[in-house]
Amino acid sequence: MYRRKSSGIFRHMDFIALDIISIEISFVITFIIRHGIRNNKVVLLKLYSNIAIIYMMISVIVALMASPYKQIDTRGHYKEFLCTVRYVTIVTMMQVVYLYMSQQGELYSRLVFILTWSIGIILTYIVREIWKWVVTNSLIKDNSKTRSMVLITTYDEAKELINNLSNYRKRKYHITGVGIIDKNVTGKVIDNIEVLASGNEISDYLCKSWVDEVFISLNDKYESVEKKLVEDCLLMGITIHQNLAKVVSEPGKVRMVERMNEYTVLTSAINTASIVESFIKRIMDIVGSIIGLIFTGILFIFVAPAIYIKSPGPIFFKQLRIGKNGKKFYIYKFRSMYLDAEERKAELLSQNKVKDGMMFKMENDPRIIGGENGKGIGHFIRKTSIDEFSQFLNVLKGDMSLVGTRPPTLDEWEKYELHHRTRLAIKPGLTGMWQVSGRNDITDFEEVVKLDTEYIMNWSIGKDIKILLKTVLAVLKREGSM
Repeated sequence: MYRRKSSGIFRHMDFIALDIISIEISFVITFIIRHGIRNNKVVLLKLYSNIAIIYMMISVIVALMASPYKQIDTRGHYKEFLCTVRYVTIVTMMQVVYLYMSQQGELYSRLVFILTWSIGIILTYIVREIWKWVVTNSLIKDNSKTRSMVLITTYDEAKELINNLSNYRKRKYHITGVGIIDKNVTGKVIDNIEVLASGNEISDYLCKSWVDEVFISLNDKYESVEKKLVEDCLLMGITIHQNLAKVVSEPGKVRMVERMNEYTVLTSAINTASIVESFIKRIMDIVGSIIGLIFTGILFIFVAPAIYIKSPGPIFFKQLRIGKNGKKFYIYKFRSMYLDAEERKAELLSQNKVKDGMMFKMENDPRIIGGENGKGIGHFIRKTSIDEFSQFLNVLKGDMSLVGTRPPTLDEWEKYELHHRTRLAIKPGLTGMWQVSGRNDITDFEEVVKLDTEYIMNWSIGKDIKILLKTVLAVLKREGSM
């Protein structure tokens, strides 16, 4: 699912906060220089306290109206200095207008005004540059904090496309690689970007890899190829950006026109979420995970000894799973199976209740702690969903959400066809549509995909709340795990 572009004030909240702090610190330093640290004049203290608040309000207004953060991620040191001078000057001049209109100018020191302006420029500029350096280095070391984008184009256009998009919104995207339509050059490196797939291999690669979004730029010669790629990407739930200069007519679920550096693109996705909706969902996840982890700690006191007595070893089980758009992460559970459960899975595949082996589920699984009669501690942990509680840590980390789709294992993911990948268009969740629709009764994986796709295409905050309430009720009634 595609998160629509946010306005500058939301996209650069960190810079807004740092600018406000820098100007406030400059103001305090200047006040101390002019009036001393122990000034007890009530009138002055009241005036300057009000000005401190006014500075904060003005800074937010300037951020909204003057666009001081446009291209802040990519602009050079000299341009950044000029932008900083402009920003601080506007803020201080608006403060002068406030003093004039409120008729308090006679009480306000001119030295404070001049020093706040000059120190504010220096401090704000230094803080901005340091923060940009910190963010850039952080993203270079850990691409998992940004969205993975694959470029699809021809061999001759690849270099130009990479150059134009390599610096585009580095805080949001990183270019994973490029797919070449007209030549088989898989493995070749173009401007430090690897060719990940060529020709007909591209859709298969997208299905089995971490890909958040795809940028397609092809000329009219490849109209049929582009149409097929768009169909495949939408089937997989991958967001597509098509260069409008060469776009072909193809219906998508949700479509919007955007700018990406020098390109005007048509963006298609199966659904979108606004910045406010994404923020609310994340707040729900954080609050819910904190509450959940408190219960997890209480359960640990009782569950840990029971697990260890029946099966000595780690209390928690860690397993590699596939998350949003193919991003891998480790999921955590209270261990309900014996230590050799993964090794024994192969010999039990013939008893799998789920068709085509796309998921694994069987009655009285002998790998569960407590035996095969369905009455051991492992069965109790799974029946009451206690094993899932430690996943609140995954929710707090941001790998998962309270509501979403269940994350597949690596071997399950390797069997996915294109339309199965739609399940990965959002963060995996502790619960979801198919869990509250009778998890124990559904053994057809296609039905699971259908329910998950329906959830993604019709997602809303209200739907999440409804699913959470149904989940709590189901767990309390012991009608299957989360």
